[in-house]
Amino acid sequence: MLRDLFIKDWGWKLFSLLLAVGIWLTVHKIEEPKNSEATAAGSPVTYHNLTVSIVSRTADVHLYRAIPNTVSVTVSGPPEVIAVLQANEIRATVDLTEDDSVHDLKRRVDVSVPPGVKLVNIDPPRVGVIIPPTSAK
Repeated sequence: MLRDLFIKDWGWKLFSLLLAVGIWLTVHKIEEPKNSEATAAGSPVTYHNLTVSIVSRTADVHLYRAIPNTVSVTVSGPPEVIAVLQANEIRATVDLTEDDSVHDLKRRVDVSVPPGVKLVNIDPPRVGVIIPPTSAK
């Protein structure tokens, strides 16, 4: 009797087992991306070598130099926003509109990011600004 439990209709039992494994694998594959998106929601992404732009009241800002002239910016946000975020949508600037009369300055880097994106870190947070003597007043 116990032997009949395993041997009787073994073809149907094998088919049922394969069908159950197939259904389990399908459900597992569908659920896997949702779980990975949940863990990636807070995952920061770093963009390297973003050029620092200088903002000043004078017209000759192209003569000013930031040292270093690039920064690394780390951002986070929803996976669907981060997936389509391009480096050119992140702007790093140094504002000299307050006081552009000093020649060697260390200024804070301001970073603007698109809506839905959170700024996590700027490296370096401050850059040196060299103003040529001919443009300083």
